[in-house]
Order: sequence, then C-alpha cells, then structure tokens
Amino acid sequence: MKKQIIGIVCVAAMMSSCHIYKSYDRPETIDASGIYRDPVSPTDTLATTDTTNMGNLPWQEVFRDAKLQALIEEGLANNVDLQAAALRVEEAKVMLTAAKLSYLPSINLAPQGTATSMDGGNYVKAYTLPVAASWELDFFGKILNTKRGQKVAYLQSQYSEQATRSQIICGIANTYYSLLMLDRQVEITSQTVDIYKENVRTMEAMKIAGMTTEAAVAQMRAAYHQVQASLLDLQRQVRETENSLCVLLAKTPQPIDRNTLDEQVMPEDLTVGVPLQLLENRPDVKIAEMTLASAYYTTNQARAAFYPGLNITATAGWTNGSNISVANPAEFMFQALASLAQPIFNNGKLVANLKVSKAEEEIARMNYQQTILEAGEEVSNALRLYDTQDKKLEHDRQQVDQLDKAVTYTKALFQSGDATYLEILTAQQNLLSAQLTEVSDNMQRIQAVVSLYSALGGGRE
Repeated sequence: MKKQIIGIVCVAAMMSSCHIYKSYDRPETIDASGIYRDPVSPTDTLATTDTTNMGNLPWQEVFRDAKLQALIEEGLANNVDLQAAALRVEEAKVMLTAAKLSYLPSINLAPQGTATSMDGGNYVKAYTLPVAASWELDFFGKILNTKRGQKVAYLQSQYSEQATRSQIICGIANTYYSLLMLDRQVEITSQTVDIYKENVRTMEAMKIAGMTTEAAVAQMRAAYHQVQASLLDLQRQVRETENSLCVLLAKTPQPIDRNTLDEQVMPEDLTVGVPLQLLENRPDVKIAEMTLASAYYTTNQARAAFYPGLNITATAGWTNGSNISVANPAEFMFQALASLAQPIFNNGKLVANLKVSKAEEEIARMNYQQTILEAGEEVSNALRLYDTQDKKLEHDRQQVDQLDKAVTYTKALFQSGDATYLEILTAQQNLLSAQLTEVSDNMQRIQAVVSLYSALGGGRE
C-alpha cells in the first residue's frame, strides 16, 4: 500500500509543471495600451505617463455639496442593492471557508443497535459505536483548483459590491444634479411666464387703444399658454426626479432638500492616470478578469478529472457484537481501507468537458479584453463630452448675453415705432430657449465629470 502511494506521489511530482497545479496569471495577450483617446485630436490616443487618477479620489472630494454628501451617505446606508451585494460577499466567504476545509477528512458518528430473539427466546442485544473517517488525498489538484475557484468567486463578489457602491454614488449624484438643473429651468420658465403674462396685458391694452390687432393679441396669448404648459411639464419632471432619488435612497417619495445649480463646484483637473490603472481600479474590469480566472480553474478541474482519485477511509469504535457471538463488555474495533479510482469508460465525456472548458475560458478572455476596450471608450467619451460642453458653455453665455440685449433693443425700437410686438415676442422666445440650453449644457458638463469619475472606478471604496 505504501509503495502504491509513493508511486502516485512520484507521478504527481513529474506532473508539477502541468497547468493542474499552476495558479492563474493575467494573460500576456491582454492589452490596455492606447485605449484613452485624446479629447482634442480626432485621431491621436491620449499619451500620458502621469499616474495621478481622479478615480482614486474619495467621493467627498469630487462631490463637494454638503447636502449631496448627506444623500450619498444615506444611500450607502440604506440602498437595497448594496445591502444585497454585501450579503453575497458573506455567502462567498462562507463557501470559500468550506472549500478550504475540503482538505480535512470528514468524520461521522453512526451508532447502531440491534435486539434479536430466536424461537421466542430471550432477546440478544448488540450495539456498535463506530466513528467513520474519509479523506481524499489531493495529488492531482482537484480540491486545490476547487478552492482556488471559490477564492476567485469570493473576490468577484467583492468587486461586484464595489461596482454597486460606485453605481449608487454616481447615480445619486447624477440624479441630484438633474434635479438642480430642473430647478433652474423651472425658475427661468417661471420668470418668462410672468413676463409673457404682462405682455398679454400690455397687448390687450394696446388693442383697446387701437395700437395693435386682435391677431397679435391672440398670438401673445398662445405664446403665454405654451410657456405655461412647458412650466407644468418641468414641474412634473422635478417631482419624478425627486421620486427616483428617493428610490435610490430606499425611502418613500418625498421632497429632497437641495442647493442650487449655480452653487456647485466641480473638480477642474480631470486626471485619468495611465490606462493600465483601469485593470486594477474598475470593478467591472476586475469582475471580467475574475470570470476568466474562474474559467481557468474550471479547465484545470476538467484536466484533473483524467487522473485517479485516492481515498482513505477508516472506521474505529466499540462493539459488543461480532457475527453471531455476543461479548460483553464492548470491545474496540478498527478498520482501514484505501481505494484508487481511475476513469476508464467515461473518457469521452471527460474529453468533451475539457474541450468545453477550454472554449469557455477563451470566451472569458475575449470578454475581458472587450470590457477593457469599453472602459477605455467610456473614459474617452467622458473626456470629449467635458471638453465639448465646456466650450459650448462659453458660446451659450455669449448667446444669452446677446439675446438679452436684443430683447432690450427690440423693446426700445417698439417704443419708437420701429418694431412690432411680434419681434419682441420672438426675441423673448429666443432668449428663453438660449437660457434653457445654457442650463442643460452646464448640466451635461457636470455629468461628464460624474461619468469620468465612474469610468475610472471612482467611489469603489
């Protein structure tokens, strides 16, 4: 028996260079170079060697609004998705502990008792108190790869929790800023409603005085009702956005205490670090890598299935019965058995399993590379969006300034009889549209910062 065990150990040693025993390493084919595109150049990639990365900043340094910070803290404490993710981490931790204990023998206590009577005679009582132990020797990495695969699953659950945390933080921030944008648009539209209402009164007075026509009055009334309707629509959106934010906070719909859009201060130094940092920072990229590692260990398990399994079982305990004769008091008994199981007739199934495992591993590798490319795309798009909106805001402010002057000039021309009230209405409508566009573009610039922070793995810890 000892010679057989030594022989198996020698075979295992000869196979030490096989993948069965090798732990996962990131494939050399995985490439993250050049995935950041320069936001200014239409063709060049962003060349950077600066490892400073805003994705490593605490979220409190990115989102500086005190009321927003309070909402994020509330969301992190109460959000159902995050709580579920934390429980999945605990589940994976328990499964990892169980996988580690697989190296130890299993021990079972199975007491038995019998009472036998023959031809109506006295009962003969017998009992056994055995303790049975079973131990699988892991010469070919079956338990090893199972344990490593479970460790990968544990890490994957941790990265999933990080991804959920990042999504919640950035989701609350985006919804909050959307709410501030709507507040500002409601404010601008409300002021415009008041102006149009006064315009209607003026036009009605001018009609009575014979200075304008009923058609002009009707057009002004129509413009007033149009703006009033858009105000109602914006107020509805405010309520819906508040409700959406409450869902993220895991509480019933209610008003949200908030500041104004003009009070927001966002980081201006948008550092993205080097592309390689995405492999370590972004939770979804890490999840994709852990999926690849899991597939790698599944392939190892499929390889290990070709080799024999060695089990040692032993039974020890006390009994007062041995075959027909019965002895009292009880006597100690011990039995040991070693078994070697080598697959023979199911080789075709094992080969198929190995081929499938290898294919799944290759799919996981391709998905990992694709996830890196998509992460680079998100970073590039966020950089481009910020650069575009920042430039657009300069033009928006100049447009608003010029249209405000146009309204003033048109009113002056109207007073002198050189312009119609329709021209005033047109100028005011253009001004309202430009003001709303400015607010929207400012919001998109803020969202670009949030998107970049998320794309770089911000808020994961």
